[in-house]
Amino acid sequence: MTVTEAQPVFHQAGAGLPVPFAVAGTGMHLPPAVVTNQELTRTLDTSDEWITSRTGIRERRRLAPHLATSDMCVAAAAPALDSAGIAPAQLDAVIVATYTGDQPLPSTALIVKDALGAHCALALDVTQAACANGIQAMLIAAHLLQNPSISTILLLAADCASRVTDPTDRTTGVFFGDAAAAVVLTRSDSSGAGLLSYNLGSQLSYGVQIPAGGSRLPTATATAGDHYLRMDGRAVWNTATTRLPESITSAAHRAGMSIDQIQHFFLHQANLNILTETMAALGVPRQRAPITVDRLGNTGSAGLFTALHSTFTEGALASGDTYVLAGIGAGFQWGSLCLRHA
Repeated sequence: MTVTEAQPVFHQAGAGLPVPFAVAGTGMHLPPAVVTNQELTRTLDTSDEWITSRTGIRERRRLAPHLATSDMCVAAAAPALDSAGIAPAQLDAVIVATYTGDQPLPSTALIVKDALGAHCALALDVTQAACANGIQAMLIAAHLLQNPSISTILLLAADCASRVTDPTDRTTGVFFGDAAAAVVLTRSDSSGAGLLSYNLGSQLSYGVQIPAGGSRLPTATATAGDHYLRMDGRAVWNTATTRLPESITSAAHRAGMSIDQIQHFFLHQANLNILTETMAALGVPRQRAPITVDRLGNTGSAGLFTALHSTFTEGALASGDTYVLAGIGAGFQWGSLCLRHA
C-alpha cells in the first residue's frame, strides 16, 4: 500500500440544515442470479468456512452480462418512486452514486434520467469515492434541497462489481455482489428533520484501486489485469475499523447527541466482521445495525442503502428517529451523516 505522508483531511459541520427533508420512499433491485460460497469454491482456492468466517458473506448476486449499472438503477427507482407517490416528471434531480458506471461518457445519471422520463431533472454522478459514494451523494442531495427551486430528489446507489473484479483472485472474488438501491428525498414540514450533522475524512492510499482506465494508464496500453480492482485487505480492515467509529462519534457529537441516542446505524456493508467491530467500538448493540452483507456481499455504493431500505419497508424507521449513514471507500475516503427521520 502507498500512502501519502500528510495527515488525514477532515470536514465536519454540526448546525443542521434550515430546510427539513424526508425519506419519502425507498427501493432496491437485486439481480436474480445468486452465487453461493460453494459455487465459488469450484474456481477459487477457498472454502465456504473460510469465506463465512472472514467476511460473514454466504451468497451474492451477479448481474446478467447483457445488462449494466443503469439497468439496476432504473429497476430500483420504480418501487422507490411508487412508495413515495412521486412521478418521474416531478423529480428535480437524479443523483447516481457508483464506481461502476455504464461507460466513461455519457453520464450514467443521464442514462437513468432519460430511461425514467425525468426530463426536468438535473443529472449528477458521484463516482470516485467508491463505496463511500452514497455518503457524498446524500450530503449533496441534502444541500440541494436547501435551494427553493429543488424539492424532490431521486438518489440511486448501485454497483456492478462483478465487472471489475478478477474471477481468479480470492481476495476480491469472494467479497463483491451486484445491487442497486434507491431513496426519494422530499422537502418536509417536520421541523428538525433531515441532516443534523456530518463528518467526512480522507487520506490518499492505493490500498484499494483500479489502476487502468484513466489518463495515467489508458486501458488500451494496460497489461493484463490492470483493469481489475485490487485490494489490500489488511489496509482496509485497519482503516475501516479505526475511521468509521471515529467518524460516527464525531458526527453524533456535532449533532449534540450521544451515541446511545441514535436508534439506527446504516453502515457500509463491506464485511460482517468490520461492521461488528465498528459497533463494538461504539459500545452499541449490533442489532441496531441492519445486516444485508451476509446475503448480498459487498454491494459498494448500494450497501448502506440496502440496509436503510430493509428498515424503511419494515416500518421500523419511526418519525423522530435519529439515524446514522456511514461508509468508507477507496482512496481512502470515509464519512458519516447524522439525520432525523421526518
